[in-house]
Amino acid sequence: MTATTASRQMCYHTGVSAENCIAQDYERRGFEITRRRWRGPGGEIDLITRNGDNLVFVEVKQSRNFDRAAERLSRRQMARIYASAEHFLTDEPIGQLTNVRFDVALVNETGDFQIIENAFGLD
Repeated sequence: MTATTASRQMCYHTGVSAENCIAQDYERRGFEITRRRWRGPGGEIDLITRNGDNLVFVEVKQSRNFDRAAERLSRRQMARIYASAEHFLTDEPIGQLTNVRFDVALVNETGDFQIIENAFGLD
């Protein structure tokens, strides 16, 4: 195994661990995890949760500290998440009229996290 392959595997497993931690927090708060790592035409959405008729699209960012994690979310990535969310909504009973929000979960190197609800909206 090359150093690059090992590094990629470690990043993958760290990301999965961060997503599992965040999913557990949403479940503890009464949300249903609808999808994990759902891939739409715009790209991947880490978690899609449901609370009644409301959907929450969650982007999980993990890094050494919260500031570095937050810096990893770009406008381009937000646009891709919107595109995928829009596609996901086509299968919802009321489609684009579904109440949604976009959260960002920041995870630091010790596993502490912050969830920013309604973290980004359309400009």
